Amino acid sequence: MKPVLMIAYHFPPLTGSSGIQRTLRFVRHLPDFGWQPIVLTTHRRAYLQMSDDQMADIPEGIEVIRSPAWDTSRHFSVAGRYPSFLARPDRWLSWWPGAVLSGAAAIKRLRPEVIWSTYPIATAHLIGSSLARRSHLPWLADFRDPMAQPGYPADPAKWRSFDRIERRTIRQATFSTFTTPSAAATYRQRYPRHAERISVLENGYDEEAFAGGAPTGPLNPGRLTLLHSGIVYPQERDPTRLFEALALIKESQPELFTRIVVRFRASVHEALLHELAQRYRVTEVVEILPAIGYRDALQEMLCADALLILQAANCNEQIPAKLYEYLRAGRPMLVLTDALGDTGQAARAAGISSIAALDDARAIADLLRRFGEQPQHGTLATASAVAAASRRERTRQLATLLDQATSAGLCDAALGL
Repeated sequence: MKPVLMIAYHFPPLTGSSGIQRTLRFVRHLPDFGWQPIVLTTHRRAYLQMSDDQMADIPEGIEVIRSPAWDTSRHFSVAGRYPSFLARPDRWLSWWPGAVLSGAAAIKRLRPEVIWSTYPIATAHLIGSSLARRSHLPWLADFRDPMAQPGYPADPAKWRSFDRIERRTIRQATFSTFTTPSAAATYRQRYPRHAERISVLENGYDEEAFAGGAPTGPLNPGRLTLLHSGIVYPQERDPTRLFEALALIKESQPELFTRIVVRFRASVHEALLHELAQRYRVTEVVEILPAIGYRDALQEMLCADALLILQAANCNEQIPAKLYEYLRAGRPMLVLTDALGDTGQAARAAGISSIAALDDARAIADLLRRFGEQPQHGTLATASAVAAASRRERTRQLATLLDQATSAGLCDAALGL
């Protein structure tokens, strides 16, 4: 079994981010493909929200190294203020020095053959870069989202920090992976000299997490419950037009309106949702509920009448990780996104045509009306699309890249960096 050092901020007992599943499922499945993970993550105090419900998913025998780290906004602030340089590139910059020391000790003791790190958080790539330079080991840099983008981050100093880390990472890493085709294509154009080392490694679902789960009845008997499970970002997943669409249906088809329930689970931005529900006078059909355990959330998906995807056009190069769990849940899906973006394209490739632009209230209202009349028309994924989206298949692809990196003997020195 070949060891791999995996650097990830998002790891149990952290809760509230779908990014946890990517690393956790790689860790679970990599031994089946000849790789033994060693996880380098943060001290628990760096996490704002924690739950032990997924600690049992960490396989026995996996070494997890928790290096010192603090959240600048919570641990270094005075009266709610803190020096901005301590939060560039992110609030967990303090993780960097301790992780480099811990990682160097782990490399000396456990002899990994390759390093893997995943963004976000950007500090993980700082750690990966430092350890790869010190050890001359090959390094795989995983980008779950594009990094420095036009207008993001909005703060110029932070954008420059992201840009520096991105350039260093793409140039130094043996391979860089992105979760969507458009993101990979953008980075190949941005860094043409390194295009051959940029590839797609999509998100997915884990079959084990669904084991024993089955629909146990409707969430709201006699009504159609549309579930959005996960964070609702004010810009990237702006739900304003969805609420406006509900108001349009309330006015034009009150009977359908009273049959609909839109449930937001673990949205984080509850105040925004409450304000929108009141503004559009649709509070009676909106449920805003707190986070629950991961498997409980999957069970809720299995019982929903429909699953909602929200993705704005400014995220056309991204696909919500939740999409793949929705595919496995086998429930009707309503996809509110730009049909030309990667999320829309992924939905169409899976056999789903129930797509409306997130910023078009009338199109969303029409979609809801069609769903009310024919709940399964254009809303169900094909069996082949579901099978191809498993985390085990994604892990096989990662293992192939790890094999290629070590067999080629590529490292930063070999690349002339």
